[in-house]
Amino acid sequence: MRALNLTLLTDLYELTMMQGYFKNPTDQVVVFDAFYRKNPCDGAYAVMAGLEQVIEYIRDLHFTPDDVDYLRGLQIFDEDFLEYLRGFHFTGDIYAVPEGTVVFPREPLVKVIAPVMEAQLVETALLNIINHQCLIATKAARVCYAAKGDGIMEFGLRRAQGPDAGIYGARAAMIGGCIGTSNVLTGQMFDVPVKGTHAHSWIMSFPDEYTAFKTYAQLYPRACILLVDTYDVLESGIPNAIRVFKEMREAGVDMKGYGIRIDSGDLAYLSKKAYEMLAAEGFEDAVISASSDLDEYLIDSLKTQGAKINSWGVGTNLITSSNWSAFGGVYKLAAIKNSSDAEFTPKIKLSENWEKVTNPGNKTIYRIYDKKTGKIRADLICLAEETFDESQDMILFDPLETWKKTKVKGGTYSLRELLVPIFQKGNCVYTSPSVMEIRDICTKEKDTLWEESRRLVNPQNVYVDLSDKLYKIKTELLEEMSMKALQER
Repeated sequence: MRALNLTLLTDLYELTMMQGYFKNPTDQVVVFDAFYRKNPCDGAYAVMAGLEQVIEYIRDLHFTPDDVDYLRGLQIFDEDFLEYLRGFHFTGDIYAVPEGTVVFPREPLVKVIAPVMEAQLVETALLNIINHQCLIATKAARVCYAAKGDGIMEFGLRRAQGPDAGIYGARAAMIGGCIGTSNVLTGQMFDVPVKGTHAHSWIMSFPDEYTAFKTYAQLYPRACILLVDTYDVLESGIPNAIRVFKEMREAGVDMKGYGIRIDSGDLAYLSKKAYEMLAAEGFEDAVISASSDLDEYLIDSLKTQGAKINSWGVGTNLITSSNWSAFGGVYKLAAIKNSSDAEFTPKIKLSENWEKVTNPGNKTIYRIYDKKTGKIRADLICLAEETFDESQDMILFDPLETWKKTKVKGGTYSLRELLVPIFQKGNCVYTSPSVMEIRDICTKEKDTLWEESRRLVNPQNVYVDLSDKLYKIKTELLEEMSMKALQER
């Protein structure tokens, strides 16, 4: 459904490096990991999203004649390299965590195994897609958690940072748990429910509020949500809405999905008074919907105050993830193999900050579940060839604070490998579920988190550990590079 070829959606240095590799031929196959270091919104988890768009990007990866002509015009690329680009396509392997899965810092969300030029080119677009959708899906999951089962509608299109952010942000919000979006194009593209009411201008265009409400009810009797704060919620909006609802009831209208929306004022106070007024007239089942700069913290507060709201329209703060502007995903080289090599050689990036030191090697992730509760005990990053026996005890330790250890007794846990094949030798071997199916997956995934890890403030982090074998390789590489640095001084 995308209109543009995204091949040139990359940083210039990816292309200059590609030409460098082209001019200095190598048969290296490399492993790159896309991961993030810190959970967004000060939470304890994130939600994987955007894989379908990554697949579309990789499938369509090619340089058109116009692309090549543009690059020629930059006067920094040689003709032999430009000619190579004409026939370029992706030939490598990609593994990824399926969309809707809850994920944690430092574990590979996407793993690319490909010739170095191919793996290098896809970095920028892959991160752009994954970073955005993971961020919004995570924000949506938090908002939905705060609503405690009430429906959340995504209403943020007009405040999104451009059309793509609006379209794919709404897609991600649906994955995170929203029941619908106001974005009609997202609805069309991804077959998700579209929802909405009317604006204040509808009411203002009529001679009076009652006439506006009555006309709307006649048009949409089975989706009659009336916006009651154009003039005065309690003195005008609610009484006029009740008048219309009475007329609908007397006319024998099957009143499903009817109710009111409040878009300003003290939402806790107004919703409670509105409920009293509606219930007094026999409309206690009316939907009371609220909007007005909502986020997870305000919804949580309103719930605590006993607000009589059962439907929420969340816009700006959701579609922009207003309190956390970027997901922070990175793409790092983890291993290299020449054609003559039987195995990959692990590579590591050093940093003054221990958390920025990368995990080397060709890796995978195992999720460890408690058999009794179905909850996540920990995630284990290990080498791709490692296997584990669920009947045996497993010792887990924090890779940063190694003295923190725990034993998971054999028979009390189950394992699930998170990374699944997406592309093999350039061919897609994965079928993406629909967005609504991914939403269902995400709902089940969130239920595997302990409540302590879902709370909005100061949540308990989920442990992400390294296998003994991987930890040993990492520490040996660090020691080797440290000693080499000393010798060179």
